[in-house]
Amino acid sequence: MTFLLYLINGVSLGSIYAIIALGYTMVYGIAKMLNFAHGDVIMVGAYVCFFSMSAWGLPPIIGVVLAACACTALGTLIESFAYKPLRQAASLAVLITAIGVSYLLQNIALLLWKSNPRVFTSIVGTGAIRVLGLSVSYVTITAIVTCIVIMVGLTVFIGKSKMGKAMRACAEDKNTASLMGINVNATISLTFAIGSALAAVAGALLCSAYPTLSPTTGSMPGIKAFTAAVFGGIGSIPGAMLGGILLGTIEIFAKAYISTQLSDAIVFAVLIIVLLVKPAGLLGRHIHEKV
Repeated sequence: MTFLLYLINGVSLGSIYAIIALGYTMVYGIAKMLNFAHGDVIMVGAYVCFFSMSAWGLPPIIGVVLAACACTALGTLIESFAYKPLRQAASLAVLITAIGVSYLLQNIALLLWKSNPRVFTSIVGTGAIRVLGLSVSYVTITAIVTCIVIMVGLTVFIGKSKMGKAMRACAEDKNTASLMGINVNATISLTFAIGSALAAVAGALLCSAYPTLSPTTGSMPGIKAFTAAVFGGIGSIPGAMLGGILLGTIEIFAKAYISTQLSDAIVFAVLIIVLLVKPAGLLGRHIHEKV
């Protein structure tokens, strides 16, 4: 029974990683860049949700919606002012800019909210239900259900909608997509907006499960979610979900059966082993460069 509880908790944590990883993998799949400021967008969303509930007394669902709206605006702003001017620049310049934006957001948060950790109130309460004789918290169930709903919604959106088809076209070849009448800049901005909104949802779920909020809250989850995206196959939406769930499960089992201190090292060691066997990730595909 204890094994099953660890498994459920691992899938729950992995679901949060998967939601964050979707932002990484969508941006990379379409814009071919790594947005390392994504983890700090999670932190901003968590703070907006926190103040919406604690300072303004709004219901949790309204707090999450406000956080998603704020992060959507923030993600679009970052893309417009930091990344869009570098569309034709070398990948190293974009990478350094992303790291700079990350530190900028962290330091602004430190100036505004200081470094003192705040206690985050769960958006779904602290209760639990009995499942197969186990006590499973509302946060655990909500994280898993939310991940499934988001995954299904994104799959339908990208597969069926006009903008989703534009995203797939840009992912294949931005120049050809532009010649076919697709607004590439608008498509990339929409991708950033969706990924940032998902980051806000993930931030609220993460701080509900681990109720401590500080300006560095999104740093390690952001790195782990990026790891999950690479694990599953960067650029693959199903890969982001698979990688996130596997990563969360490995982390929980490592903490339970091996060592709490070594759990992060074990997670990254597993990633290295997987990439040695499958360099493109579990569901990734090799892209052959045309000469």
